[in-house]
Amino acid sequence: MYAIKLELKLNNLERTLMARHSGYARFCYNFALSLYQGVKEHRGSSSKKVAAIERVFTNHVKKLPEYQWTTTLSSRVYKTTFRHFGEALSRCFKGLGKFPKFKRKKDGDSFTVDAADWNHAILLLPQKLIKIPTLGTFRLKESIPFPCMAQTFTISRTADKWYVSFALKAEKMPPLFHPVVETVGIDLGVSTFATLSDGNCYESPRPLKTAKTKLSKEQWRNRNKQLGNSRLGVKASNNARKHYRRIAKIHAKIANQRRDFLQKTTTEISRKYAQICIEDLNVSGMIANHKLAAAISDCGFYEFRRELEYKSAMYGTTVELVDRWYPSSKTCSSCGHVQSMPLKERVFECSNCGITINRDLNAAINLARQSNLA
Repeated sequence: MYAIKLELKLNNLERTLMARHSGYARFCYNFALSLYQGVKEHRGSSSKKVAAIERVFTNHVKKLPEYQWTTTLSSRVYKTTFRHFGEALSRCFKGLGKFPKFKRKKDGDSFTVDAADWNHAILLLPQKLIKIPTLGTFRLKESIPFPCMAQTFTISRTADKWYVSFALKAEKMPPLFHPVVETVGIDLGVSTFATLSDGNCYESPRPLKTAKTKLSKEQWRNRNKQLGNSRLGVKASNNARKHYRRIAKIHAKIANQRRDFLQKTTTEISRKYAQICIEDLNVSGMIANHKLAAAISDCGFYEFRRELEYKSAMYGTTVELVDRWYPSSKTCSSCGHVQSMPLKERVFECSNCGITINRDLNAAINLARQSNLA
Protein backbone atom coordinates (compact mmCIF):
# COMPACT_ATOMS: atom_id res chain seq x y z
CA MET A 1 0.00 0.00 0.00
CA TYR A 2 1.10 3.56 -0.74
CA ALA A 3 -0.25 6.45 1.38
CA ILE A 4 -0.48 10.18 0.71
CA LYS A 5 -1.04 12.85 3.37
CA LEU A 6 -1.98 16.42 2.42
CA GLU A 7 -2.92 19.54 4.37
CA LEU A 8 -6.49 20.81 4.04
CA LYS A 9 -7.27 24.49 3.48
CA LEU A 10 -10.43 24.97 5.56
CA ASN A 11 -12.59 27.92 6.51
CA ASN A 12 -14.15 28.29 9.97
CA LEU A 13 -17.33 26.44 8.98
CA GLU A 14 -15.35 23.49 7.63
CA ARG A 15 -13.10 23.43 10.72
CA THR A 16 -16.22 23.18 12.87
CA LEU A 17 -17.51 20.34 10.70
CA MET A 18 -14.25 18.40 11.11
CA ALA A 19 -14.18 19.02 14.86
CA ARG A 20 -17.76 17.75 15.21
CA HIS A 21 -16.98 14.55 13.32
CA SER A 22 -13.83 13.91 15.35
CA GLY A 23 -15.88 14.36 18.54
CA TYR A 24 -18.46 11.95 17.11
CA ALA A 25 -15.76 9.34 16.49
CA ARG A 26 -14.39 9.79 20.00
CA PHE A 27 -17.90 9.43 21.48
CA CYS A 28 -18.57 6.20 19.53
CA TYR A 29 -15.22 4.69 20.50
CA ASN A 30 -15.75 5.42 24.20
CA PHE A 31 -19.33 4.12 23.99
CA ALA A 32 -18.11 0.84 22.47
CA LEU A 33 -15.37 0.48 25.08
CA SER A 34 -17.67 1.17 28.04
CA LEU A 35 -20.30 -1.27 26.79
CA TYR A 36 -17.68 -3.92 26.00
CA GLN A 37 -16.30 -3.72 29.53
CA GLY A 38 -19.76 -4.54 30.80
CA VAL A 39 -20.21 -7.66 28.63
CA LYS A 40 -16.62 -8.93 28.26
CA GLU A 41 -17.23 -11.63 30.91
CA HIS A 42 -20.05 -13.14 28.83
CA ARG A 43 -19.48 -15.89 26.31
CA GLY A 44 -18.77 -15.11 22.68
CA SER A 45 -15.96 -13.82 20.55
CA SER A 46 -14.92 -10.19 20.67
CA SER A 47 -15.98 -9.65 17.04
CA LYS A 48 -19.54 -10.81 17.80
CA LYS A 49 -19.68 -8.57 20.87
CA VAL A 50 -18.50 -5.54 18.88
CA ALA A 51 -21.09 -6.32 16.17
CA ALA A 52 -23.81 -6.51 18.85
CA ILE A 53 -22.67 -3.20 20.36
CA GLU A 54 -22.86 -1.57 16.93
CA ARG A 55 -26.42 -2.87 16.47
CA VAL A 56 -27.40 -1.45 19.86
CA PHE A 57 -25.96 1.93 18.88
CA THR A 58 -27.68 1.92 15.47
CA ASN A 59 -31.10 0.63 16.52
CA HIS A 60 -31.49 2.19 19.96
CA VAL A 61 -28.97 4.86 20.98
CA LYS A 62 -29.18 6.93 17.77
CA LYS A 63 -32.99 7.05 18.12
CA LEU A 64 -32.93 8.57 21.61
CA PRO A 65 -33.88 12.28 21.73
CA GLU A 66 -30.64 13.33 23.46
CA TYR A 67 -28.58 11.73 20.66
CA GLN A 68 -30.44 13.14 17.67
CA TRP A 69 -27.33 15.21 16.87
CA THR A 70 -25.69 12.00 15.62
CA THR A 71 -28.13 11.83 12.70
CA THR A 72 -26.78 15.13 11.31
CA LEU A 73 -23.26 13.67 10.94
CA SER A 74 -21.78 11.08 8.58
CA SER A 75 -22.83 7.50 9.33
CA ARG A 76 -19.50 6.25 7.94
CA VAL A 77 -17.71 7.78 10.95
CA TYR A 78 -19.27 5.52 13.58
CA LYS A 79 -19.07 2.45 11.34
CA THR A 80 -15.33 2.86 10.82
CA THR A 81 -14.89 3.71 14.51
CA PHE A 82 -16.50 0.43 15.61
CA ARG A 83 -14.33 -1.41 13.09
CA HIS A 84 -11.20 0.25 14.50
CA PHE A 85 -12.31 -0.71 18.01
CA GLY A 86 -12.64 -4.34 16.93
CA GLU A 87 -9.17 -4.21 15.35
CA ALA A 88 -7.74 -2.79 18.59
CA LEU A 89 -9.23 -5.70 20.55
CA SER A 90 -7.84 -8.18 18.02
CA ARG A 91 -4.33 -6.71 18.34
CA CYS A 92 -4.61 -6.85 22.12
CA PHE A 93 -5.60 -10.53 22.18
CA LYS A 94 -2.79 -11.38 19.74
CA GLY A 95 -0.25 -9.74 22.05
CA LEU A 96 0.51 -6.92 19.60
CA GLY A 97 -0.83 -4.11 21.80
CA LYS A 98 -2.46 -3.17 25.06
CA PHE A 99 -6.15 -3.19 25.93
CA PRO A 100 -7.93 -0.15 24.43
CA LYS A 101 -8.23 2.98 26.56
CA PHE A 102 -10.84 5.71 26.57
CA LYS A 103 -10.06 8.53 24.16
CA ARG A 104 -9.68 12.07 25.47
CA LYS A 105 -10.21 15.32 23.62
CA LYS A 106 -6.76 16.61 24.51
CA ASP A 107 -5.13 13.56 22.88
CA GLY A 108 -5.99 14.92 19.44
CA ASP A 109 -8.71 14.92 16.80
CA SER A 110 -9.00 12.30 14.07
CA PHE A 111 -11.63 10.22 12.33
CA THR A 112 -11.98 8.00 9.28
CA VAL A 113 -14.62 7.83 6.55
CA ASP A 114 -14.76 5.48 3.61
CA ALA A 115 -16.79 4.64 0.56
CA ALA A 116 -19.13 1.68 0.82
CA ASP A 117 -16.99 -0.47 -1.50
CA TRP A 118 -14.52 -0.18 -4.36
CA ASN A 119 -17.43 0.34 -6.77
CA HIS A 120 -17.91 3.70 -5.04
CA ALA A 121 -14.21 4.58 -4.73
CA ILE A 122 -13.38 8.24 -5.28
CA LEU A 123 -11.43 9.36 -8.33
CA LEU A 124 -8.85 11.93 -7.26
CA LEU A 125 -7.51 14.23 -9.97
CA PRO A 126 -4.22 16.18 -9.81
CA GLN A 127 -5.74 19.40 -8.48
CA LYS A 128 -6.09 21.35 -5.24
CA LEU A 129 -9.51 19.88 -4.52
CA ILE A 130 -10.41 16.60 -2.88
CA LYS A 131 -13.77 14.89 -2.54
CA ILE A 132 -14.20 13.06 0.76
CA PRO A 133 -17.08 10.54 0.95
CA THR A 134 -20.17 11.79 2.83
CA LEU A 135 -18.41 15.04 3.79
CA GLY A 136 -18.05 16.99 0.56
CA THR A 137 -15.33 18.66 -1.49
CA PHE A 138 -12.55 20.57 0.25
CA ARG A 139 -9.57 22.68 -0.79
CA LEU A 140 -5.96 21.55 -0.37
CA LYS A 141 -2.79 23.52 0.32
CA GLU A 142 -0.99 21.55 -2.41
CA SER A 143 -2.35 19.60 -5.33
CA ILE A 144 -2.70 15.83 -5.51
CA PRO A 145 0.48 14.57 -7.24
CA PHE A 146 -1.19 12.27 -9.81
CA PRO A 147 -4.59 10.79 -10.72
CA CYS A 148 -5.57 7.96 -8.38
CA MET A 149 -8.44 6.08 -6.77
CA ALA A 150 -8.98 5.90 -3.00
CA GLN A 151 -11.65 4.41 -0.77
CA THR A 152 -10.67 5.28 2.82
CA PHE A 153 -9.82 8.78 4.07
CA THR A 154 -8.47 9.67 7.51
CA ILE A 155 -8.76 13.28 8.68
CA SER A 156 -6.55 14.38 11.57
CA ARG A 157 -5.53 17.59 13.31
CA THR A 158 -2.05 18.66 14.43
CA ALA A 159 -2.00 21.94 16.36
CA ASP A 160 -4.29 24.20 14.26
CA LYS A 161 -3.84 22.37 10.95
CA TRP A 162 -6.07 19.67 9.48
CA TYR A 163 -4.74 16.89 7.23
CA VAL A 164 -6.27 14.20 5.06
CA SER A 165 -4.51 10.93 4.31
CA PHE A 166 -5.58 8.14 1.99
CA ALA A 167 -4.09 4.83 0.89
CA LEU A 168 -3.64 3.61 -2.65
CA LYS A 169 -3.45 0.03 -3.86
CA ALA A 170 0.00 0.57 -5.35
CA GLU A 171 3.62 -0.20 -4.60
CA LYS A 172 6.77 1.79 -5.30
CA MET A 173 9.08 0.15 -7.79
CA PRO A 174 12.56 -0.18 -6.25
CA PRO A 175 15.47 1.22 -8.31
CA LEU A 176 17.66 -1.24 -10.16
CA PHE A 177 20.90 0.65 -9.53
CA HIS A 178 22.63 2.14 -6.47
CA PRO A 179 25.73 4.37 -6.84
CA VAL A 180 27.47 2.51 -3.97
CA VAL A 181 27.23 -1.28 -3.77
CA GLU A 182 29.76 -1.79 -0.96
CA THR A 183 28.41 -2.24 2.57
CA VAL A 184 28.27 1.00 4.53
CA GLY A 185 28.21 1.15 8.32
CA ILE A 186 26.28 3.90 10.12
CA ASP A 187 27.17 5.00 13.65
CA LEU A 188 24.61 7.22 15.39
CA GLY A 189 25.64 9.79 17.97
CA VAL A 190 24.64 12.98 19.74
CA SER A 191 27.44 15.33 18.64
CA THR A 192 27.23 14.07 15.03
CA PHE A 193 23.91 12.47 14.21
CA ALA A 194 25.15 9.89 11.69
CA THR A 195 28.69 9.01 10.64
CA LEU A 196 29.09 6.68 7.67
CA SER A 197 32.02 4.35 7.15
CA ASP A 198 32.95 6.11 3.87
CA GLY A 199 33.49 9.39 5.77
CA ASN A 200 30.16 11.13 5.08
CA CYS A 201 28.41 12.76 8.05
CA TYR A 202 24.91 14.06 8.73
CA GLU A 203 24.29 16.80 11.29
CA SER A 204 20.92 16.88 13.04
CA PRO A 205 19.09 20.24 13.23
CA ARG A 206 18.30 19.51 16.91
CA PRO A 207 14.89 21.27 16.73
CA LEU A 208 14.02 20.81 20.41
CA LYS A 209 17.25 22.41 21.61
CA THR A 210 16.62 25.42 19.37
CA ALA A 211 13.00 25.82 20.47
CA LYS A 212 13.60 25.38 24.20
CA THR A 213 14.24 29.08 24.73
CA LYS A 214 11.05 30.06 22.93
CA LEU A 215 9.07 27.41 24.79
CA SER A 216 10.39 28.50 28.20
CA LYS A 217 9.58 32.17 27.50
CA GLU A 218 6.08 31.30 26.35
CA GLN A 219 5.41 29.18 29.42
CA TRP A 220 6.89 31.79 31.78
CA ARG A 221 4.69 34.56 30.37
CA ASN A 222 1.60 32.41 30.98
CA ARG A 223 2.53 31.09 34.42
CA ASN A 224 -0.33 32.95 36.13
CA LYS A 225 -3.13 32.04 33.71
CA GLN A 226 -6.03 29.86 34.80
CA LEU A 227 -5.03 26.74 32.86
CA GLY A 228 -7.95 24.65 34.10
CA ASN A 229 -8.28 21.39 36.01
CA SER A 230 -10.81 18.79 34.85
CA ARG A 231 -10.63 16.83 38.10
CA LEU A 232 -11.54 19.91 40.15
CA GLY A 233 -14.09 21.11 37.61
CA VAL A 234 -12.15 24.30 36.84
CA LYS A 235 -12.42 25.49 33.24
CA ALA A 236 -9.51 27.02 31.39
CA SER A 237 -9.74 30.73 30.59
CA ASN A 238 -9.89 32.03 27.03
CA ASN A 239 -6.33 33.34 27.26
CA ALA A 240 -5.22 29.93 28.54
CA ARG A 241 -6.74 28.29 25.46
CA LYS A 242 -4.80 30.72 23.27
CA HIS A 243 -1.68 29.81 25.23
CA TYR A 244 -2.29 26.10 24.61
CA ARG A 245 -2.68 26.75 20.88
CA ARG A 246 0.61 28.66 20.74
CA ILE A 247 2.43 25.88 22.61
CA ALA A 248 0.89 23.28 20.27
CA LYS A 249 2.16 25.20 17.23
CA ILE A 250 5.70 25.27 18.62
CA HIS A 251 5.67 21.54 19.35
CA ALA A 252 4.19 20.81 15.91
CA LYS A 253 7.00 22.80 14.28
CA ILE A 254 9.59 20.84 16.30
CA ALA A 255 8.06 17.52 15.22
CA ASN A 256 7.86 18.62 11.58
CA GLN A 257 11.52 19.70 11.52
CA ARG A 258 12.64 16.40 13.00
CA ARG A 259 10.41 14.39 10.65
CA ASP A 260 11.61 16.33 7.62
CA PHE A 261 15.28 15.75 8.49
CA LEU A 262 14.83 12.03 9.15
CA GLN A 263 12.77 11.41 6.02
CA LYS A 264 15.19 13.24 3.73
CA THR A 265 18.27 11.65 5.32
CA THR A 266 16.95 8.08 5.21
CA THR A 267 15.73 8.55 1.63
CA GLU A 268 19.12 9.89 0.52
CA ILE A 269 20.97 7.00 2.19
CA SER A 270 18.55 4.39 0.81
CA ARG A 271 18.91 5.71 -2.72
CA LYS A 272 22.71 5.87 -2.59
CA TYR A 273 23.77 2.72 -0.71
CA ALA A 274 22.69 -0.82 -1.57
CA GLN A 275 23.83 -2.48 1.69
CA ILE A 276 23.42 -0.71 5.05
CA CYS A 277 24.68 -1.92 8.41
CA ILE A 278 23.44 -0.20 11.59
CA GLU A 279 23.74 -0.97 15.29
CA ASP A 280 20.72 -2.30 17.18
CA LEU A 281 20.68 0.50 19.75
CA ASN A 282 18.86 0.15 23.07
CA VAL A 283 17.26 3.60 22.88
CA SER A 284 15.09 3.14 25.99
CA GLY A 285 18.19 2.22 27.99
CA MET A 286 20.11 5.20 26.61
CA ILE A 287 17.32 7.59 27.59
CA ALA A 288 17.64 6.33 31.19
CA ASN A 289 20.79 8.51 31.39
CA HIS A 290 19.20 11.81 32.45
CA LYS A 291 22.18 13.80 31.18
CA LEU A 292 21.69 12.58 27.61
CA ALA A 293 17.95 11.83 27.59
CA ALA A 294 16.87 15.15 26.02
CA ALA A 295 19.58 15.09 23.34
CA ILE A 296 18.90 11.46 22.39
CA SER A 297 15.13 12.00 22.26
CA ASP A 298 15.66 15.08 20.12
CA CYS A 299 17.65 13.11 17.52
CA GLY A 300 15.13 10.32 16.92
CA PHE A 301 17.45 7.30 16.70
CA TYR A 302 14.69 4.68 16.71
CA GLU A 303 12.68 6.52 14.05
CA PHE A 304 15.82 6.70 11.88
CA ARG A 305 16.26 2.94 12.06
CA ARG A 306 12.54 2.28 11.49
CA GLU A 307 12.49 4.41 8.35
CA LEU A 308 15.61 2.72 6.97
CA GLU A 309 13.98 -0.68 7.49
CA TYR A 310 10.65 0.07 5.85
CA LYS A 311 12.30 1.95 2.97
CA SER A 312 14.44 -1.10 2.19
CA ALA A 313 11.54 -2.56 0.20
CA MET A 314 10.89 0.76 -1.56
CA TYR A 315 14.50 1.33 -2.66
CA GLY A 316 15.78 -2.24 -2.90
CA THR A 317 18.33 -1.91 -0.08
CA THR A 318 19.50 -4.47 2.47
CA VAL A 319 19.50 -3.29 6.10
CA GLU A 320 21.36 -5.41 8.66
CA LEU A 321 21.35 -4.93 12.43
CA VAL A 322 24.52 -5.48 14.45
CA ASP A 323 24.22 -6.87 17.96
CA ARG A 324 23.94 -4.04 20.49
CA TRP A 325 26.65 -5.62 22.66
CA TYR A 326 29.25 -5.52 19.88
CA PRO A 327 32.00 -3.04 21.05
CA SER A 328 32.15 -1.00 17.84
CA SER A 329 33.46 2.13 19.60
CA LYS A 330 36.06 0.24 21.65
CA THR A 331 37.52 -1.85 18.80
CA CYS A 332 40.34 -0.56 16.61
CA SER A 333 39.31 -0.62 12.95
CA SER A 334 42.95 -1.20 11.93
CA CYS A 335 44.24 -4.00 14.15
CA GLY A 336 41.14 -5.18 16.05
CA HIS A 337 42.50 -4.27 19.49
CA VAL A 338 39.76 -3.61 22.10
CA GLN A 339 40.31 -0.88 24.69
CA SER A 340 38.27 1.31 27.01
CA MET A 341 36.70 4.41 25.40
CA PRO A 342 34.96 6.88 27.75
CA LEU A 343 32.20 8.91 26.12
CA LYS A 344 34.10 12.19 26.55
CA GLU A 345 36.95 11.00 24.28
CA ARG A 346 36.04 11.88 20.70
CA VAL A 347 39.25 10.57 19.07
CA PHE A 348 40.23 6.89 19.09
CA GLU A 349 43.95 6.40 19.75
CA CYS A 350 44.85 2.72 19.56
CA SER A 351 47.31 1.68 22.27
CA ASN A 352 48.37 -1.31 20.15
CA CYS A 353 49.05 0.00 16.62
CA GLY A 354 49.04 3.74 17.37
CA ILE A 355 46.40 4.71 14.79
CA THR A 356 44.45 7.94 15.45
CA ILE A 357 40.93 8.18 14.01
CA ASN A 358 37.63 9.86 14.76
CA ARG A 359 35.67 7.84 17.30
CA ASP A 360 32.42 7.73 15.28
CA LEU A 361 34.17 6.93 11.99
CA ASN A 362 36.06 4.09 13.68
CA ALA A 363 32.78 2.64 14.98
CA ALA A 364 31.10 2.98 11.55
CA ILE A 365 33.95 1.07 9.86
CA ASN A 366 33.66 -1.71 12.44
CA LEU A 367 29.90 -1.91 11.88
CA ALA A 368 30.35 -2.22 8.11
CA ARG A 369 32.74 -5.15 8.62
CA GLN A 370 30.15 -6.98 10.70
CA SER A 371 27.85 -7.35 7.71
CA ASN A 372 27.16 -10.88 6.49
CA LEU A 373 27.39 -9.59 2.93
CA ALA A 374 30.75 -7.87 3.34
